[in-house]
Amino acid sequence: MMKLTGINQITLRVNDLGRAEEFYADILGFRIDHRVGVNICYLRLNSDMLVLVKSETPSVPESRDFRVDHFGFRLASDAEVDEAADYLDAKGVHLITRPAHRQEGRAFFVMDPDGNLVEFYSMHNGGIDKECRGCDPISPDALAAGNRSKIREENDQKKPRRSRK
Repeated sequence: MMKLTGINQITLRVNDLGRAEEFYADILGFRIDHRVGVNICYLRLNSDMLVLVKSETPSVPESRDFRVDHFGFRLASDAEVDEAADYLDAKGVHLITRPAHRQEGRAFFVMDPDGNLVEFYSMHNGGIDKECRGCDPISPDALAAGNRSKIREENDQKKPRRSRK
């Protein structure tokens, strides 16, 4: 059996490479590692690599044909999850969910400029808490099951969407 040690990279196809670089580097703090031509950018966060590739066929955020379901970034504590949400909100990033307790910790979701779903979460030391009381029912599985449009509509009604410019 293989003994995997982690994830080497995540590669996302994006409509606008410059806009995606701005989101991941300027807002989230990734460092641009290197570029390959004008259509590929490698971003690094410690030992983790995120690769942005300019899409040959553009997609629209309203599409149900997502190229990646979602990916998550771990934060050290529940307080850092709340601080990250406040920071991203202040930067004009569209929050799909507000921070809420989950079975394993605290989490929230945002959309990047191309409609990719990004999770920010904390993981409690005990891992998944089977007896989580008061946990928010919106989970990555619910989002993946095609409820993104409904969640977007509900969130858009609750809070006006800001421009990402």
